[in-house]
Amino acid sequence: MTEAYIYDAARSPRGKGRKDGSLHEVTSVALSAQMLNAIKERNNLPTTGIEDVIWGNVTQVMENGGCLARASVLLSDFDQSVPGLAINRFCASGMEAVNLVANQIKAGAGEAYIAGGVEMMSRVAMGSDGAAMAVDPRLAMGENFMPQGVSADLIATEYGFSREDCDSFAAQSQDRAAKAWEENRFAKSIVPVRDQNDLIILDRDEYMRPGTTAEDLNKLKASFKDMGEVMPGFDAVALMKYPHLEKINHVHHAGNSSGIVDGATALLIGSKEYGEKHGLTPRARIRATAKIGSEPTINLTGPVPVTEKILADSGMSISDIDLFEVNEAFAAVVLRFLQAFEVDDAKVNVNGGAIALGHPLGATGAMIIGTLLDELERSDKEVGLATLCVAAGMGAATIIERV
Repeated sequence: MTEAYIYDAARSPRGKGRKDGSLHEVTSVALSAQMLNAIKERNNLPTTGIEDVIWGNVTQVMENGGCLARASVLLSDFDQSVPGLAINRFCASGMEAVNLVANQIKAGAGEAYIAGGVEMMSRVAMGSDGAAMAVDPRLAMGENFMPQGVSADLIATEYGFSREDCDSFAAQSQDRAAKAWEENRFAKSIVPVRDQNDLIILDRDEYMRPGTTAEDLNKLKASFKDMGEVMPGFDAVALMKYPHLEKINHVHHAGNSSGIVDGATALLIGSKEYGEKHGLTPRARIRATAKIGSEPTINLTGPVPVTEKILADSGMSISDIDLFEVNEAFAAVVLRFLQAFEVDDAKVNVNGGAIALGHPLGATGAMIIGTLLDELERSDKEVGLATLCVAAGMGAATIIERV
């Protein structure tokens, strides 16, 4: 079987996902095209050899609709012969793009692809595409639908994580992200974003709040308490599914949940023969991929079973993994991962995560694979695992190995 190798990973800095954020005036297609062009220029690519661009994007309406992947190719400097495929597996869309590409190459369906994704949350609001899970009464009532914030609080309640636990984890994410920028750990991947006049408008993640302490975070109001306890009263829905709990402890807020941001990322993935043909040096091989469905009410527990699955499928154990990237959708998601596998905290999200840096939905899964690769190289480690929880009760994971 042909192996799939990562040759390059490029990402934009993450901009505040608000109208006053630095990237608000940049469209989704323009930001995507800049990432494609960066990959082309950095690797001196003749793009006629690219089989496809597979691009994750969650909210596929308005400027994000109409196959954003193909639109991005046409706006970029890629040859028009390169097609594009837009995909949506919610928060794991960017990772699924990488995993699809890896498995296409392994199957012999093309020598090289670009995988990645984008989300411009300041321009196209999260949830503006609607969702049958939330609005179809047969589905919502039949599956005890819960919004993710209340589901995160349910995880904290079910597995015993306090407000203090979540705030301490969030403060650590801020500290680690600030240190990563101070030490230029992201420099290999970051592509400064330019406006229509070719002027740099953002070259650094702008969502971070360096110096944030757990004591600072303790002052914030729990974001999902009213949604759970008052209207529409989702705590009652949770307790129907988890009747052994007396009540839901609402511990999550804006400071220990993932940030709403704008961002995009692209990875060049190809066979060994493709790299040799074009004088490229592989940085890592994609050793394994996995996805799984998980319980849809508690919703965000997918990283645990999908990690169990990917390890079992590849004949590995948790001790074979040197570094982990677990998307910080909410603090309790990563705390549950640490609890389930008894993993050393020093191996997980060592450069911070989405709590400090933000979570551009369609891009994050591919971004954390790039971050993991950079850190494996920086710290001279060999094997890394990236994983995310996914809306509607799913999980995705990727294992990479340096070469």
